[in-house]
Order: sequence, then C-alpha cells, then structure tokens
Amino acid sequence: MALGTWDEIRTAFHVARLGTVSGAADVLGVHHATVIRHIDALEERLGAKLFQRHARGYTPTEAGQDLLQVAQTTDDQFTQLAGRIRGRGEEVTGELIVTTLSGLAPLLVPSLVKFQDAHPDLIVRLLTGERLFRMEYGEAHVAIRAGSPPDQPDNVVQAFCRQSGAMYASKGYIKQFGMPKGDADLADHRFICHDSETARAPFDRWIRDNIPDAQISFRATEQTVMQAAVRNGAGIGFVPLWEAKHYPELVQVLPPREEWSAPLWLVTHVDLHRTMKVQAFTAFLKEEAKSWPVD
Repeated sequence: MALGTWDEIRTAFHVARLGTVSGAADVLGVHHATVIRHIDALEERLGAKLFQRHARGYTPTEAGQDLLQVAQTTDDQFTQLAGRIRGRGEEVTGELIVTTLSGLAPLLVPSLVKFQDAHPDLIVRLLTGERLFRMEYGEAHVAIRAGSPPDQPDNVVQAFCRQSGAMYASKGYIKQFGMPKGDADLADHRFICHDSETARAPFDRWIRDNIPDAQISFRATEQTVMQAAVRNGAGIGFVPLWEAKHYPELVQVLPPREEWSAPLWLVTHVDLHRTMKVQAFTAFLKEEAKSWPVD
C-alpha cells in the first residue's frame, strides 16, 4: 500500500471501535472531515465498503471486520512499544505521566514538584479527570485511582492509602436552612451529588441510596466543582477531611463514616513497572503519602 495508508487504517480502527466519526476525530485529534476523507480513500483503495452508514453512526461490514482485526493488533503493538520506549532508561528523565482524579491534585502536586526538584531533567504531565487513561496503551506511567481495586489485565495494582471525609455545608447555608441534628432531619435539606447515576465514589452512592432525587438540587461531574458548590452554599455535600481544613466557612454536618471512605490504589502497567523512572517515583510517592492528611 502507498505511504500514509496506516493513518487511514488507524482512523478506520477508531471509527469501528467508537461507532461514530466525531468520536474517532476526538481521539485522533483531527477534524471530522479528515476522518471521513480517510475512510473514503481507504474504501476506494481496497475496492470494498468497510462500513454501513446509518443515522446512529458507522457499523463495520464483513470486509471491515477483517481489516480491523489486523488494525487492532497492529495498533496495540505500536502503542505498547511507544509506552515501553518512553519508560526506558536508567535515569529519571524524559516524561513522567501521572493520572488521577482532579480532587486529589492538591495533595499530589506538591509531591510531584518535590520529585521534579530531585530530578530536574524530568517533564511532569499530570492528567486529571473522570476518564480512565489506558495504561496498556502508554497513556500514563502511574495512576492513582479510588474505589474498588482496578482489574484491567496486565496492570500492577498496589494498595496506597484511604481518603476519609464527611458531609459539610457552608455557614451561610446553615444560617438559612438550619443545622441537621441527625439523619432524621435530612429530609428538610438540599444535597450536592455527582451528575452520573453510575458514579462509583462511595459517598455519591450513599446520597443516591439515601436521599430522594428531589432533594439533590446541585449536580456536577467533577469533585472539585461539587466541593466549590458546598463552600458557596448550594447544599450539603461530601468534602475530604484534609480539604475541609482549608475552608473555615465550612461546617461539618455529618461526621466521617467508614462507608464514605475511599481506598486509593497505585496502578502501573507490567511493561513499565520495573523501569527506573516508575520505580523511583512510586517509592517516593509511597513515602510522601505517609504524611498526607487523608485520614
């Protein structure tokens, strides 16, 4: 095939995996017109239709399935190779890619800066958000994840620490709506919760299980946004104990409960786990976490 065909095959692979042109464009970082152009050129080159187009998206044909099995294997090999190359070396240099929830960033950033001070040739990339970055694709070297133990294959998962918290409200909210004396008083109050019904955080599950939907008056997709809503008087919501100490305007409404605490896990991929960079950082981070005020 002519030079440049691999880009077209890779595009077709992501269209098949995600089912839409827009989804593939987002992953590849290109315009949707580029995705369509790649698909059209590849179909013309092969003389076969690779997708059935319909209102909901693109579905691979039989020919498309054959091609995409090869593309899947090749894409996996390339991305794993890239991840291994980025993590090689006996010096702590190059990129260190760490991913975690945005709510943990204030704890993690000072430790990252200390580690970078000790290794000045290091470039740190901290990726935060709800998306689980794919360790097997080299998207991150180290992940800190909360909740149930991650079960993706080929990951090395280590128990890290626990994050405890309580239900808080602002002084302004308490002045306006009163202070609950216990669970029996919660029916008269507003709550803040994650917007997704499938959010995995234990405190989000507790609110969904114990508080009627009509009382959940403020929803968001990031823990940092929900905590800001608590501080600004939108309602009662969960705040980690270490975070609440920084905001004197917060009042603890319900004390910490074991069912609200979240275990944190340190996750690396087996291909990169024993590299010098990853070993040095994970050992450093475990030591740093001993002084984190998470309990």
